[in-house]
Amino acid sequence: MSTLPIFDVAGSAMNAQSVRLSTVASNLANADTVSGSPDAVYQPKHPVFTAQAVSGDPALSGVRVTEVVDSTAAPIKRYEPGHPLADGDGYVYAPDIDPVAQMVDLISASRSYQANVEVFNTAKELATATLNMGK
Repeated sequence: MSTLPIFDVAGSAMNAQSVRLSTVASNLANADTVSGSPDAVYQPKHPVFTAQAVSGDPALSGVRVTEVVDSTAAPIKRYEPGHPLADGDGYVYAPDIDPVAQMVDLISASRSYQANVEVFNTAKELATATLNMGK
């Protein structure tokens, strides 16, 4: 028995949002890290999404993560001469991460994931009800 295309759509979206949640969590976990070199500082991660054809119905498309890329934003340079990681000029470098924007992204990804769980569950209930009609 093949799966309904809606399961493929919801499943691909759930997978994509899971990757999005993981990258946001990684960014938030590293938001306060510093380095003594701008080259060694943590680079925020961002998933790249693309549409994915769903087998069985050309009118439907799902989503997939093609890659997770590092941000190109320059690190934030802070003058902290007493910091143990400070460079020779007294500067430390922090990733350019806005915790508020990351939290908004986290909430959005979480709600999208939950919406797709609801789609998946509703489709499952409808398929079960359809199968039970023949009994």
